Amino acid sequence: MQTEDHRQRVAAERRERMRARLLASAMKLVAAKGPAAMSIDDVISDAQVSRGTFYKYFTSPEELVRELAVDVANELIRMAEPVVQRFDDPAERVSCGMRLVARLALEHPLAASFLVRLGWPDVRGSTILLDFVERDLAEGLRRGRFVQMPLALAVNIVAGTVVGASNCMLKTACEPDFAEQAAAAALRALGLDANEAKRIAKLRLEPARVDSSGLLSDVLAQSA
Repeated sequence: MQTEDHRQRVAAERRERMRARLLASAMKLVAAKGPAAMSIDDVISDAQVSRGTFYKYFTSPEELVRELAVDVANELIRMAEPVVQRFDDPAERVSCGMRLVARLALEHPLAASFLVRLGWPDVRGSTILLDFVERDLAEGLRRGRFVQMPLALAVNIVAGTVVGASNCMLKTACEPDFAEQAAAAALRALGLDANEAKRIAKLRLEPARVDSSGLLSDVLAQSA
C-alpha cells in the first residue's frame, strides 16, 4: 500500500511538472506574439514534447491560455495581497495594486508582456483578478472615497490604466516613475483631488514576493 501511494505521488508530481512546462512555454509565446498567433506546434516545439503529450493535458491552445490566465491571476493576487492589505484606505489599496502590477514591466518584462498581449480584463480568462480589484473599488465607493459611478466604470478605469502603463513601461523611453504617474491619474479619475492622488501614488511600498514554487517564479527567472 505504501509503495502504491509513493508511485501515485511520483506520477502526480511528474504530471504537474509537465503541465507547468507547457504553461511556461505558452506564457513565453503569448508574450512574444499574442494568444491568437500561438499554435500547438509552437508550444510543443518550445516545450520539446510530442503532440500526444500536449493533448494529454489540454484540448486546444485556447484551453491552455485560459488555464494559464487563471494561474497567472492567482499568482499575481498572492504576490500583491500581503502588500495591499497593509493599507486600510481602499484608495491606497487600489493604487498599491496598480503600481505592483505595472512595475512588472521594469522588473520582469516577460510577465508584463504576457499581460499586455493577453489583455486585461480578458473575456477568455477567469474573473479572479477582476474580483480582487472590484473588492477594493466597491469598498471605496461605499465609503465615499471615490465619486459615485457604476462599479464597472471604476474597474475599466483601473484595468485600462494598468494595461496602458505596463505597455508604456516596456519601452525604454518611458519614465521610471510611470507606474506612480498612472496610479495618480487613475485616482483622479475615480474622484480624488490632484494633491491627494499624488501623495497616495507615492506612498512607500513593501517589496512584493513572487511565490517561489509557482509558474511566475520559473518564467520570471528566465526573463531576469
